[in-house]
Parts: sequence; structure tokens; C-alpha cells
Amino acid sequence: MKIAVLGAGAWGTALAIAFARRHPVTLWARDATQVAAMSAQRENARYLKDCPFPEKLQLTADIADTAAAELLLIAAPLAGLRLTLDGLRQRKVQTPLLWVCKGLEVGTGLLPHQVAAEVLPDAHCGVLTGPSFALEVARGLPTAVTLAANDMDFAKRLVSQLHGGNLRLYANDDLIGAEVGGAVKNVLAIATGICDGLGLGLNARAALLTRGLAEITRFGVALGARRETFMGLAGLGDLILTATGDLSRNRRVGLLLAEGKALTQIVAELGHVAEGVPASHEVARRAKSLGVDMPITNVVCAVLDGTLTPQHAVETLMARDPTTE
Repeated sequence: MKIAVLGAGAWGTALAIAFARRHPVTLWARDATQVAAMSAQRENARYLKDCPFPEKLQLTADIADTAAAELLLIAAPLAGLRLTLDGLRQRKVQTPLLWVCKGLEVGTGLLPHQVAAEVLPDAHCGVLTGPSFALEVARGLPTAVTLAANDMDFAKRLVSQLHGGNLRLYANDDLIGAEVGGAVKNVLAIATGICDGLGLGLNARAALLTRGLAEITRFGVALGARRETFMGLAGLGDLILTATGDLSRNRRVGLLLAEGKALTQIVAELGHVAEGVPASHEVARRAKSLGVDMPITNVVCAVLDGTLTPQHAVETLMARDPTTE
């Protein structure tokens, strides 16, 4: 299968490397200088140093070189999804596509598949999501992820073609659930980073993850997702990895907030997109419109805004009235 990956950040590069072990892959980046450097070094030294490119991986800065692809993988951040899809629409591209971004679009509160439905309503599309750090995927370490689409036949067909080696794929037709899990776990990862950065202990972390999963589930079900999806890779699996793994950018945001650093400084230091930062407020706003209670998400928003300190955020959560589980 001929695959084109649109976006040469860490995740796009990692997937290009992984799939190029078995398929011909073209990795496209907008920056011609970056493409030239990657072509010369046969690695993406900016984002994934010491992860050499397989022979079947080709690079380009010319979007026309992706025209022969049988599958497009959009690896742009969520902020760039609409623009990328609009470019495909203008070129009348009808190739099946997957995206790997996670979150809710700033300003609209839409999930990625809802953005796609507005721009390319007739596209055969879905999301690739689940517990996966780019560096480990690029290095070929065992990883299992979810490929979700509204059309289960489409999802199964792609899984049968992409599944192999140390990258295990599972088909799912709960597109809403898969995307909600990927979006809200980033918010909870910030909360867990704050918890660990303050040295609150393992009891607190376990409680936070458990109650955080309850928030994700309530929110997802209100949007039409299936409850069981959140017990799978796209829900619990992704939450555990992102909230506790040291490679997590969102967890890193929380750790640095606990140190008292300003959000602007943290974002500048990361050098990568931490999707949980913009997602937090969009999740909170959409949850409020649905009447869904999300206390952890709300205090994360307050800490990001600077209206609560990390310490006061903990006090706010612990002071809530007792309830049932």
C-alpha cells in the first residue's frame, strides 16, 4: 500500500518510519529546508534524533508527490487539520485518509471528525489513536493502537493492511469515543503532572486517574460515544500512558506548572505542541453546554489561566462535597 504522511513532526515521522518498514511511504513537510536536511541525514534530527529512515521512506516538500498515495495520514496538529483538509478539498483529492491529532478545535469545540465532516463530508476517513509515544514507535518497540471510523468495514480493511510487526492495530467504529478519549486524556495528563510535581503521592495519582476516567466517560457518553470504548486503548490505555509516561508533553506541562513556572514559558520551552493546553478550555466549555460535571478539567483550566495556583487547585478538589461513585 502506498502511504503519504502529511506532516514531519515527531508523530508523523514516527508513523512514516513504522509503516515504511513494510510499505512505500512518502513523508511530506511544508519546510523545504527541513526536507533537505532530513534527506541528507536520513533522519529527523529536529524531532526524532537517532531514528534512521528505512529505505522505503521518501521525503518531499512538493505536495504533488503524494498524489499516487492510496492512503493519506494527516499528522498535523489539530490547529492545522482544517487547513490541511481544505487543501485536499481544493485539489479534489479523494484518497482515503486518517488523522492522528487529538483535541477539540479552538473556537468551535469540534472533534476532528466533525471538522472533517464540514470540510470533506464525503471522505472515507477515520482516526489513528491510542497509547503511543512517537519515539518508541520509531524505534520499533511493541505498540497497540486503535483505528476508528464510522464505517467498520473501512476500519477493518485498513487494519488488515497496516497491521504488522511491532505495531498492532485494532478496528473500532466508535469514532466519537476514540476521539474523546484522545482529547480529554491530555487534560488529565496535565492534572497528573501537577499532582506528581507537588509530591502528593501515589494514592493521589491513583484517585486522580480513576476520577479522571470517569470525567472522560461522562463527557464521551453525553456526545454519543459508547461507554466501553473508554476501557480500551483509546481511553484507559492512552490515559495511563500520557498521564504517567516521562515522554508525555502534557504531563510535562503539569510538572512545570507545579514548579511555579508560567504557562508562556513552559510552552516556549517544550518546543512541541502540547494538545492538552488548548483542549482544556474547549472541553470545559463543551461539557458545560452539555451539563456534564468535570471538576478536574475545570481546575486545570483555572491553573492554566493563573486564577488558581496548583496548591489551591488541589484544595478545591479535596473540598468538594462527598458523593457516590
